[in-house]
Amino acid sequence: MTGYSKGRILIVDDEVNAIRVLSAILSEEGYEVLTSTNVEYASKVINDDDIDAVITDFKMPGRDGMRLFEYVCEIKPDIPVVFLTAYGTIESAVAAMTRGAFYYFLKPPDYGKLKGIVARAVEQRRLKREIDLLKNRLGEENGRYRIIGNTPALRKTFETMEAVKDSVSNVLVAGETGTGKELIARALHYRSLRSSMPFVAVNCAAIPKELIEVELFGCEKGAFTGAVSRRTGKFEEAANGVIFLDEISELEVSLQAKLLRVLQEREIERIGSNKKIRVEFRLISATNRDLAEEVKKGRFREDLYYRINVVEIKVPPLRERKDDIPLLATSFLNEFCAEQRKMVTLSNEVMRTLQQYYWPGNIRQLRNVIERAVVLARGSQIGVRELPGDMLPPRRQAANNHSPKTLKELEMQAIRETLHKCKGNKSKTAKILGISRKAFYKRLREADADQPDTY
Repeated sequence: MTGYSKGRILIVDDEVNAIRVLSAILSEEGYEVLTSTNVEYASKVINDDDIDAVITDFKMPGRDGMRLFEYVCEIKPDIPVVFLTAYGTIESAVAAMTRGAFYYFLKPPDYGKLKGIVARAVEQRRLKREIDLLKNRLGEENGRYRIIGNTPALRKTFETMEAVKDSVSNVLVAGETGTGKELIARALHYRSLRSSMPFVAVNCAAIPKELIEVELFGCEKGAFTGAVSRRTGKFEEAANGVIFLDEISELEVSLQAKLLRVLQEREIERIGSNKKIRVEFRLISATNRDLAEEVKKGRFREDLYYRINVVEIKVPPLRERKDDIPLLATSFLNEFCAEQRKMVTLSNEVMRTLQQYYWPGNIRQLRNVIERAVVLARGSQIGVRELPGDMLPPRRQAANNHSPKTLKELEMQAIRETLHKCKGNKSKTAKILGISRKAFYKRLREADADQPDTY
């Protein structure tokens, strides 16, 4: 059958005329109809095809409708079964209903009512399938956003997440670049009661300041040059779910004022419109800066800071959870071995080096290092020769440096070494190196450009 179909219905009856009449009625309603005059063939159809509902006679030669019902319950229990029965088998039909049959009709049925019952049966199966798909998706999401680690610093983060996951309060996730702030936000959402609702992420640092307002609030057609159609903003997309504003400190002060008003009123206005649109959402923000310090310097509104920071989740840097490094490294190793179709292990020396390193780029950097090592590995075990040279002690660096470094490599090495000496203090590092904070952050972004945003 071509074109749109409301669903696929299997009719099972040993009376050919009964099949012909019912088939014509349901086909006219837009269903794709399959037929069988016996339970044996019907069982094969159910096993081989995607059937949305079964309508079966109760009394038939050989195996009867009850046997077919039992088969459906065993093989595909989500398919609703409707019985057609004569007076003598009403008792059996009622018994089937108590075991989960969808409905039963006396022959000849009221065809108007039967059409309504079939529509309900098909809709029920559709909803069941959607629920199953949703459960599978949520299972995948929970697996994907699994947080690895068991150090005291991370356990404290877990405790806070567990306490606030089902709250509607705004959450601020604070931590250095690469610690996994978005991973924390997604895990918080997908373990909450609103996990079936949207999770909409916006990287405030990645969107040009001229476009961020349109991105967040949307616009009407003709609102400005280039606005050729109405555009829905991220707050509308996140309706009843979560909007995640990553690097919220990058928002300009004028836009911070508008965001504050949205948080207070729960209403937005698309650019080019004066119509207020009611929006319900939970806000999760993230920052790698000290927002309290940004408030003191006048770069972040104090009222907005207190509004978004109802609950703060601090994500510890990797240097404070070094006992988690073997777990993380092994997880990444398994991931990239599967991706590269290799079977390699980490040597004890490599594991010691990983645990001794300062990790200015945190988990994101560790993931990148393991990926690089797996790609470069030629034997069955990864050795220190597969690690970046700047991770090694000075003597090992000298032994591994057989070719001169480029100017850019030397510059990045100086930045990492100074950052290490300054214990991760980026402002102090930039000052010692004699470059502006803007130039310093640009160098870091360039170094991380090819690395994934999650984790």
